[in-house]
Amino acid sequence: MNIDFLKGVIVPIITPIDENELIDEESMRRQVDFVIDGGVKGILAFGSNGEFYMIEEDEMKRGLQIMVDQAAGRVPIYFGIGAISTKKCVRLAKMAKENGASGISILQPMFLKPNETELFLHFKTIADAVPDTPVLLYNNPGRVGYTMSGDLVEKLAHEVENIVGMKDTSGDITQTSEFIRRTRDVDFKVFGGKDTLLYASLCHGAVGGVCTSANFMPEMITDVYNKYIEGDLKGALEAQFKLNPVRLSMDKASFPVASKDMANLRGNKIGEPYKPNLKTPEGPVLYKIKEEMSKAGLL
Repeated sequence: MNIDFLKGVIVPIITPIDENELIDEESMRRQVDFVIDGGVKGILAFGSNGEFYMIEEDEMKRGLQIMVDQAAGRVPIYFGIGAISTKKCVRLAKMAKENGASGISILQPMFLKPNETELFLHFKTIADAVPDTPVLLYNNPGRVGYTMSGDLVEKLAHEVENIVGMKDTSGDITQTSEFIRRTRDVDFKVFGGKDTLLYASLCHGAVGGVCTSANFMPEMITDVYNKYIEGDLKGALEAQFKLNPVRLSMDKASFPVASKDMANLRGNKIGEPYKPNLKTPEGPVLYKIKEEMSKAGLL
């Protein structure tokens, strides 16, 4: 299985919706072009910032078809799976493969806290259902309430052929580094999951990052990666420092509202988040976002 394309900045693309909370096809196609023009190396459909937990399966299928069509082979499209039941995850994985996804990403089940054996069987069952498709694990302890262990990731990487990488959103650079160290003998591709730690993740051997900020400032986050790959470590670090205040300004807003707020501020016409979330109201939080975006030359 060729996995050379697993690298660079991948954007967990936001999902533009209309007043009926259906995917806005025109806006979705514009957003695909915007992030590709901004230099991303891949698009992750229905990740956390894509509000996967709000979207029905038929809408996910339609949205994936739109993204695959609009990308037209320019970058790979990955499909994010965040369901709890193994059966539903298998169904979504097969649907993604049938509709042109280049790979799938699987979040550990939320609400439940499966043990190591249960988690191993969960991920293996999904991967086995799409044996020719690259599978990425998605470790997000802040949202699901527990982390994948190094033991689990190492076992999956060594024993399940098409589990070939992961995104680590722990924000713990030691844990990211351990995932890399313990799987490097099988060419397991680890992506950082915190935009503010992209440079640090690359220094420890990550192949790239799955970065929210690529939705509204792709040119800035890809600059970190591109300079690092070119060997300009000082330039990459400075690019990281330039990006961080903008990214950190998002954290006072409701998750994942700020991603759409900031895309709208750049003129991308993304629309509002799915309810119960609402766009960030005028006040200190939005003021800080605008202030940092202006300082960075984004407005």
